[in-house]
Amino acid sequence: MGTAERRGAPRAGGVHVTAHQDAEATDRDKAADEAGFAAQVGRDVREQQYYRPLWVEEPARRRRLPDPVRTAAVRSVLLVALTLLQAIVAFLCTMAGSWLAFPMVISSVVSTIVATWGAVDVWVTRQVWNQRNGVVSVPSSTARALRRERRRARRQARAAERAQERIRRRGGAGQLSHS
Repeated sequence: MGTAERRGAPRAGGVHVTAHQDAEATDRDKAADEAGFAAQVGRDVREQQYYRPLWVEEPARRRRLPDPVRTAAVRSVLLVALTLLQAIVAFLCTMAGSWLAFPMVISSVVSTIVATWGAVDVWVTRQVWNQRNGVVSVPSSTARALRRERRRARRQARAAERAQERIRRRGGAGQLSHS
């Protein structure tokens, strides 16, 4: 009998096993207990493997990029990867003394210019998106306070305009006259 059986420790599935009280327990009973335990452990292991999640979702640390900016960033990464590939091929062609070395060097220079344009495009797209869609409204944002002030002024102007309209519709009734 093992230590777990002697102390009544829990086995897989939360089943407690205690030592047999009678000394006349047969080998057949022991074999049946062990077979049942092995089947239970095998089932538990299969269930744990089956229900174990593939990944654990964590909250994002930063917000997702806007779609136009993300598109420009992907385009830029592809251009940079292509430029690096061309530079490697140009280098290897130069080392091998191939006739293809000169055209590859020229295309690498052109690709470098295009990749630089791609990086600038990401920056410009991000700036344009920020300008069109405003700043992030946080409590300390000055833009939020300015918008609130403008809204308040528009409301007051509309209220004054409605009051003037009501006075005109009444035809001046209710006004004091100087007669």
